[in-house]
Amino acid sequence: MKKFMKFASLACAATMLFSTTAFAEGETFKIGGIGPITGGAAVYGQAVMNAAQLAVDEINAAGGIAGAQVEFNFQDDEHDAEKSVNAYNTLKDWDMQMLLGTVTSTPCIAVAAEAVNDNMFLLTPSGSAVECVANDNAFRVCFSDPNQGVASAQYIGENKIATKVAVIYDSSDVYSSGIYEKFAAEAANQGLEIVAAEAFTADSKTDFSVQLQKAKDGGAELVFLPIYYTEASLILTQAAGMDYAPIFFGCDGLDGLLAVESFDTALAEGVMLLTPFAADAEDELTQNFVAAYQEAYGEIPNQFAADAYDGIYAIKAAVEQAGVTPDMSASDICDALKVSMTEITIDGLTGTGMTWTADGEPNKAPKAVKITDGKYAAM
Repeated sequence: MKKFMKFASLACAATMLFSTTAFAEGETFKIGGIGPITGGAAVYGQAVMNAAQLAVDEINAAGGIAGAQVEFNFQDDEHDAEKSVNAYNTLKDWDMQMLLGTVTSTPCIAVAAEAVNDNMFLLTPSGSAVECVANDNAFRVCFSDPNQGVASAQYIGENKIATKVAVIYDSSDVYSSGIYEKFAAEAANQGLEIVAAEAFTADSKTDFSVQLQKAKDGGAELVFLPIYYTEASLILTQAAGMDYAPIFFGCDGLDGLLAVESFDTALAEGVMLLTPFAADAEDELTQNFVAAYQEAYGEIPNQFAADAYDGIYAIKAAVEQAGVTPDMSASDICDALKVSMTEITIDGLTGTGMTWTADGEPNKAPKAVKITDGKYAAM
């Protein structure tokens, strides 16, 4: 029977406990985290680290998970697969029992290959590549790349935002190319004409004049950007320089655009992105989370922060549903959570009535936001 956890507010979420089992003093659950807190994707990792710690602090203040406190240890991987595996091994030496991570797809795929061999439970907040949760020990909070691609095309088509579309994507990145592939397939079903599909690679991601010119020449009313925010800031800047002003539409990788150093955020006005979280949403849970995050870290949280926050509470729900204890091995905990993750339902920041399938995918409704007056506004 599924256990329902309704988080009406942060206070409620932090105090809802399903067990008061007493543990010996000093016994704790050890949750590791991995992501980029330095380098080009640092906005993502910092948000995940901060929000996860916020959730852990709330849970500990309310008595812990089933009466046991939680230790959280986050390691920097600089968005690099080899460094991510090194971080994973560091956390194993720390006796990690569960992993929230990794944050970005390519490192997550590398770590997932290690975690399945160790039978370590892995819940990635934002690793969207299909391969991130290919094994039965792995789950995710965010949508997969295929889901983002399909949902983006559907949103554009169903809301009649544009009919002629160009795509600029990173063919060297599994996140970007995966979204593009599914977007292109669904675009045909939505009556969208892709007038230009222009790739770049990790070795050529500073000059986008050729890609933008082809989009402009093709009459694209909308440019779809299934890419990360750093490259997107350059594209917006260069588009303005050539007097090209289409609608720009992206996915969760664009979350962080407003924080790019030296970027003129006025150029992002009207940019749309598919995301399950809007910081200006009026529900009590979101408002309380945003207020707590701003108080703790001095900034407005992005979607990655919301994914991580929901991830920690999903782990809490799964642990309590399974009845595991801190003295169990990581492998035994993993075996239990493989089942209990498919039995929980939570109302979180990124979705109401979220559930998970045995193949690691979340069930929740997609949303979109639009940058208005320098802020993300729900659509």
